[in-house]
Amino acid sequence: MTDPQDPQDPQDTGRRPYPVHWEADVVLRDGGIAHIRPIGPDDAGRLVDFYEQVSDESKYYRFFAPYPRLSDRDVHRFTHHDYDDRVGLAATVGGEFIATVRYDRTDEAGRSVSGRTGTRAEVAFLVQDAHQGRGVASALLEHIAAVARERGILHFTAEVLPANRKMVKVFTDAGYTQQRSFADGVVHLDLDLEPTTESVQVMRSREHRAEARSVQRLLRPESVAVVGAGRRPGGVGRTVLRNILAGGFTGRLYAVNDSFPPAGTDLDGVPGHPSVRGITEAGGSVDLAVVAVPAERVPQAVADCGEAGVRGLVVVAAGYSETGPEGRERQRDLVRQARSHGMRVIGPNAFGVLNTAPAVRLNASLSPGMPHQGRLGLFTQSGAIGIALLSGLHRRGAGPSTFVSAGNRADVSGNDLLQFWQDDPDTDAVLMYLESFGNPRKFTRLARRTAAAKPVVVVKGALHTGSVPAGHSVPVARIPDSTVDALFRQAGVIRVDTVTELLDAGLFLALQPLPAGDRVAILGNSESLGLLTYDAALTAGLRPAAPLDLTTSATPADFAAALTRALADPGTDAVVVTAIPRVGTEEPEEPGDPASAEPTLAAGAQAGAQAGAETEDDPPLADALRRAAGGDKPVVVVHLALDAFADRLGAPGGPGARIPAYRAPDRAVSALAEAAGYAAWRAAAAEPGRVPQFDDIQEAAAAADVRRLLPDGSPPVETTLSDQDAATLLGRYGITVRRALPAPDPDAAAAAAVALGYPVALKTTAPHLRHRADLGGVRLDLADEADLRRAYAELTARLGGPAELLPVVQAMAPRGVDTVVRAGMDPGAGAVLSFGLAGPPSELLGDVAHRLVPATDRDVAELVRSIKAAPLLFGWRGAEPVDTGALEALLLRVSMLADDLPEVVGVRLDPVVVAPHGLTVLGAVVRLAPPPARTDLGPRALSSF
Repeated sequence: MTDPQDPQDPQDTGRRPYPVHWEADVVLRDGGIAHIRPIGPDDAGRLVDFYEQVSDESKYYRFFAPYPRLSDRDVHRFTHHDYDDRVGLAATVGGEFIATVRYDRTDEAGRSVSGRTGTRAEVAFLVQDAHQGRGVASALLEHIAAVARERGILHFTAEVLPANRKMVKVFTDAGYTQQRSFADGVVHLDLDLEPTTESVQVMRSREHRAEARSVQRLLRPESVAVVGAGRRPGGVGRTVLRNILAGGFTGRLYAVNDSFPPAGTDLDGVPGHPSVRGITEAGGSVDLAVVAVPAERVPQAVADCGEAGVRGLVVVAAGYSETGPEGRERQRDLVRQARSHGMRVIGPNAFGVLNTAPAVRLNASLSPGMPHQGRLGLFTQSGAIGIALLSGLHRRGAGPSTFVSAGNRADVSGNDLLQFWQDDPDTDAVLMYLESFGNPRKFTRLARRTAAAKPVVVVKGALHTGSVPAGHSVPVARIPDSTVDALFRQAGVIRVDTVTELLDAGLFLALQPLPAGDRVAILGNSESLGLLTYDAALTAGLRPAAPLDLTTSATPADFAAALTRALADPGTDAVVVTAIPRVGTEEPEEPGDPASAEPTLAAGAQAGAQAGAETEDDPPLADALRRAAGGDKPVVVVHLALDAFADRLGAPGGPGARIPAYRAPDRAVSALAEAAGYAAWRAAAAEPGRVPQFDDIQEAAAAADVRRLLPDGSPPVETTLSDQDAATLLGRYGITVRRALPAPDPDAAAAAAVALGYPVALKTTAPHLRHRADLGGVRLDLADEADLRRAYAELTARLGGPAELLPVVQAMAPRGVDTVVRAGMDPGAGAVLSFGLAGPPSELLGDVAHRLVPATDRDVAELVRSIKAAPLLFGWRGAEPVDTGALEALLLRVSMLADDLPEVVGVRLDPVVVAPHGLTVLGAVVRLAPPPARTDLGPRALSSF
């Protein structure tokens, strides 16, 4: 299939160019894929074929009369559009139409009109009967509404027969503001196309269900074909086939190789066929195909799978974007080809997928063994990291519920897996290794929603912009690491730095409940190890109690009793048990003889020898701890030289609760601290913050200012507003910038000081000296004219003439803490609100905190308190606390401005002096530019590459 081209028909000379940006791949309700695109003149044959497959009833609903076939005039009308007043879109699968939608621009009276004078349009759908109920019409409505808004159409009107309840539901369930009436036997609908909170929520709910279903089809197939499984052992295809067999897959399994005889063959007891179509021709079906043929043969395999009705692909073949430009184009072609047949793709260059559920038992990967069944969802982009995660979990007695290693991530991404895992009853926590971001805004939204129900732990690799793996040719958002932290923090994501920390956190979350707070009890048989654990807990931000030393002679019963008491203590939220190899004791000769219970030298020497010779175990202690644990408070163990004991604690099937064990105090405490932080976020998220309303905000006036001040031009340009224009725009949002008067000479400075009132500040506004008090560019507390003239002379003598320095005079602000408030537009993450203390804390030490816009009252309260220098705002060393309430209100106003006016790509308020009562904004810089496209607010669509 080729895209429709501009016709050379003289009747269409006023037609716009073909709008390629309207094309999109969408996931339908059942998880399948459809391609949406504009209809053009080359589609006449497709339209006729499509219409012939529509039932008479559906045709009647569309035209309100029997309409068995389309006339030549109809075909011309429905395929020739100007892409402005008349627009038609089609949903296609395999290049053929499955549904169409069309609008015609009208005036208020319903008459056809041309141009932007008509802001209404009549819209109509037709969906092939075989595809009704898949959500095709709902997806088409989202896209045709976006097209209409782009063309200046504000309302859709539609007339629907009452019996056509499905179509009435499509309109009424869309979430748009609408009016509905009934006259002359027809339902009349009027939809306001301005997106509403409800319409966006409806769209995102449909996206969630559809994308989750599309992943479910990949991870819970009832039949699998391995394409490229050869007769000789050792190849990739044969390895995957062997792993699926050895894993105990419960569904039907097929081997496919074009060298197999047409009649079929047998390969290790698996039916073999020369093609996937051969399986369907023999009465079988294939849900998932693992493609393990060389890259140059993949298109043929994909076409075979598409024609056979395969639902999804795992492409383990390499030779794509990781090899260079030619491979990158091959990868794009792979995704386009697969989606055109309604299939999603994991890969290429993928390690594979696993599902440990007893009803599935799928190991369609290069992992030689089936891992333990567990309740962790694992996603990686790297096969090597995937191997490390699976191996690490297996050694510690844990395992995944499902696992996806997506390789080059050309189609299915971590966002799709979050959609699936959110509602997956077999998954309690999500572990992700991400090397790149494709859609950070969407990730944040999905992660926040998932984290409200189950923890999400992420390692963000490739922190430096040059280290994104070569195979990741999908759109990658390169955003600062500090912004990534803000994304994760607001979304409730647990961010860790290494794969080891990812495993540690995952093991804790898989085996233990979340702590209710940060109060930690520490007990064990080593005083030194207990103190190390205490220090690590303090460093991690927990509140540990003094360690309880049970001494090296403590028995399993002593451990169990101490653990039971600690867990029963209402002042304890979690317990860390420390353990070293127990020193043996002689049996007491007489009860109560204390000397007889002392450790013997021989026993101690023997224990030391054993520790050096082999990995220690302590089955009685492991059983005692497991039986004592198991309530609603978490327990972790720190051990030295007790690896087998640690394995026993976490092994499935033993007595009591499974307990995670760690070789070092910092690892155990870090996992516990991350869980405590997440639990606190989750408790707070149950009552989310709000964006308050300020009565003095003039949004319409501010928008008018932006339109007036933003220069027209192609290409679009960025402009920095003058001080006066910046102050005016900020004033629309209730942000007052303290007035500064120019002082081109000493007399002007003196006059300005009289107008403003002493005491005053004299400062330069030259870009290289702005806010540089350390260079002498700012003189404060000038009490009278003599001080002012003296400061003016010193300033100009030292730093340059007035024409270079551009000095200004400003009234002094009340004493307080100097801070900086910023808002900027990040291309990947959107608008970001930032806060820090002015000067070295933020500029030299990077002590700046970030939150995504729009920020809530809870977000800004956390923002103010999250910088390391925050104690300076709250009365550090006896100083008077400053007015953080006024600061939080200012942050909310800046957030609202950045959210309401996307053309404002940069705001810097520096300094903002926060006093004990109120604050003063002494300087402001505002930058305007045409806003970047907001992909997160448009109709749902898969990424296009």
